[in-house]
Amino acid sequence: MLVCPSCTAHTSPLQASSARSVALAHLACHARADVLPAYLRSCQCRAQGCAWHPRRRGCAGPVLLALTGDRGGRAWRLADTCAACAAATSHTSVVPDTLLGSPRPQPAAPPRSAARTGPGTEFDERVRVREMLTYLGAALPRFTSPTARLLGLQCALRADTRGHVRLPAGLLRGMRLRGHWELWQELAHAGWLESPDVRSPPMQVRLLDAAVLDQAPGRCARRRAAHWALHAAPLALPAAPPALRLTALVLAAHMCADADHSADMDVLARLCGHSPQQTGELLDRLVTTCTLGAWQHNRETDEVSWQLPQPRARARPAVPSRRCQAPLP
Repeated sequence: MLVCPSCTAHTSPLQASSARSVALAHLACHARADVLPAYLRSCQCRAQGCAWHPRRRGCAGPVLLALTGDRGGRAWRLADTCAACAAATSHTSVVPDTLLGSPRPQPAAPPRSAARTGPGTEFDERVRVREMLTYLGAALPRFTSPTARLLGLQCALRADTRGHVRLPAGLLRGMRLRGHWELWQELAHAGWLESPDVRSPPMQVRLLDAAVLDQAPGRCARRRAAHWALHAAPLALPAAPPALRLTALVLAAHMCADADHSADMDVLARLCGHSPQQTGELLDRLVTTCTLGAWQHNRETDEVSWQLPQPRARARPAVPSRRCQAPLP
């Protein structure tokens, strides 16, 4: 039975396989209908005496909409919390703005050529990939493999309004995933999509999670974000193992305009599908391969910061000297 204390909604008995999706779809209705202006939003965790997390870090950062799963997925809580409390609460993910469908002010439309190549577009694609990775961190089980997460990211970004996805063989070949049918079974076993028919290319699947059916950005914008995720500059590693590729993609999605790039270790570990210790080992491998210049973990704040390697100065080719000689008499 679905019981909501906010609206006292009761439903008929649900099947175990669909109960989670029904609960999240109901919370999504509350997120859209009960939205408050930014100046009225406050940290509800602080109002409860910060009883939702064990650590006492104090409130800091912007107020976010946080989704928390409790009692093994039998209870779900949706509340406005600050960034510090959301990061300190276990089994919690931030609900991306792109999944709320809330209208946002749009700037004047630039020319078509500039809209596809401008720096603002790359920023939007980076944000969109980061929000979709956050969604997958909550939608997929913690033990989901990095390869399945990379595949799920492409499916979520390329899905239409009915949850249908069509992946051409060239895309799977470029991702080095063609013929890996066990990945589709892994996502199907998690209840995230239907088992596809592997005998009929191109690959066509249907997503089962209702959260991906109503996304605010248009499909063209999400497809550009999916393409950016395949070549996430400046940390693109197309030939690296999937665990390293996913870690580099998570870091690239969290990079900002300045030189100081940082994120909470708990957030990085959840999006990468690893423990904090395994995530630290992957960051060490990125430094060993010169993908990163250095990284540091502040254990007091649980913040991870990283730097890109310094560009090497190219050696200028030697210019042959020219001598002026007087003509012989």
